[in-house]
Amino acid sequence: MPLVSIYITNYNYDKYLKQAIESVLNQTHKNIELFIIDDGSEDNSKHIMEEYRYTPHVTVIYQQNKGLNATNNVAMNLATGKYFMRLDADDFLDPYAIETMVAAMDADDELGLIFPDYYYIDADGNIIGEERRHDFETDVSLYDQPAHGACTMVRLEFLKKLGGYNEAFTCQDGYELWIKFTLNHKVNNINKPLFYYRRHGNNLTTNEEKILSTRQKIKSNYIQEHSIHLPPTVVIIPVRNTSIGGNNWPMYHWSGKTILEHAIQKACEADTIQWVVVSSADDNIISYVSSLTQYTKLIVVKRPESFARVNESLNKTIDLVLDTLVQHNVQPEAIMTLSLEYPFVASDNLNDAVNTLSLFKSDSLLSVRPDNRMYYQHVGHGMVPILDQDKFTKLEREALYKGAGGIAISTLESYRKNRRLVAGKVGHIVVGSEAAFHINSFFDYTLFSGLNKFNHNNGNIAITDLEQPSEYEN
Repeated sequence: MPLVSIYITNYNYDKYLKQAIESVLNQTHKNIELFIIDDGSEDNSKHIMEEYRYTPHVTVIYQQNKGLNATNNVAMNLATGKYFMRLDADDFLDPYAIETMVAAMDADDELGLIFPDYYYIDADGNIIGEERRHDFETDVSLYDQPAHGACTMVRLEFLKKLGGYNEAFTCQDGYELWIKFTLNHKVNNINKPLFYYRRHGNNLTTNEEKILSTRQKIKSNYIQEHSIHLPPTVVIIPVRNTSIGGNNWPMYHWSGKTILEHAIQKACEADTIQWVVVSSADDNIISYVSSLTQYTKLIVVKRPESFARVNESLNKTIDLVLDTLVQHNVQPEAIMTLSLEYPFVASDNLNDAVNTLSLFKSDSLLSVRPDNRMYYQHVGHGMVPILDQDKFTKLEREALYKGAGGIAISTLESYRKNRRLVAGKVGHIVVGSEAAFHINSFFDYTLFSGLNKFNHNNGNIAITDLEQPSEYEN
């Protein structure tokens, strides 16, 4: 029975800490060492930890606010086990968790990381849901869905050779671990819930924007450190005169620039983007974009009126752009399209799309939002929930993903082969709620316009006071 090093990280979780500690000490696999690390708690945690001061194979450590990844490295440098795992102080393990994961690791010397499914519990410990993953042996070929950072067991030797944890990041240690291991070692899942993840409103995971931003930085950092090839990428912005509220949306002014120029600027500022192409059938749009000479990545391609029809395939525009780029001696390896209907999409989102496509070696990729609400379809005799969603609680339902952010990217090879932008092995990036804001109706336009006025009038919002059309608007 190999020695397993487990460490519990704690900050002001005296209410749950004892249960976490006892769940480790009560494991059926007994050959363990446990490090209980407190990161500057101001509650009663010290009193609880001291109860275990003289427990065999338990080490109690106090430190002052070093942060998660620094704490991870402290534990890693102290650990002497063959396998290594973190448990958060507000969660706890199934008694068979370590035994089950160790058996999987022992059975495969190439396996570097193993993680189980888990239960969601509330603040009082009641089970409120279950997280289930696909079968990694038969169903998983794209590794862009990470394991939970806690209760993920790794081979300690592999972790040290990979450099441990990057202390530049204060959260999302599990995502960093996932990137390192999936790109260098075999990973697997145990399709059985073996730990209890508590949802009580104070979790770090409730801060979505921080999580998404940190994940973007982790991917970018890994690419830079390991000189991973990024495909030279062209962004195509197809533009038609979309009238909303009597105004031409692409030419609507916001913060001193048109919506179209904002999109051009974001694309040009993205480090992973080499060329930005605006394609339109409208002479006024073509003339306007041609005047934006400050954007050195910008190329203007006029398309026929027939290509701009609502029901026309975007392929014709993409093919036209690619043919035009050849005339400019430009040969991209990836094609991205960007929609003007998502005004809050940022350069970081575009960079993240290229980085994620490259890291996980997908053929194409979409920007999305997870959504576990109930969805229905009408089947003639009435409304029926799709995917049997009515059989599960909200937390038990496997998340659906809705397109959001208006970003789609494909390798040129995949596009040529499939004649579709989104095809083959399709990856994803999750965008935040701001980037997902979609101008799809006059109501959306009114909200956006009101926010625009609010920002410009120092909080004196006037929803009905829409900005005047520019000289290019219809």
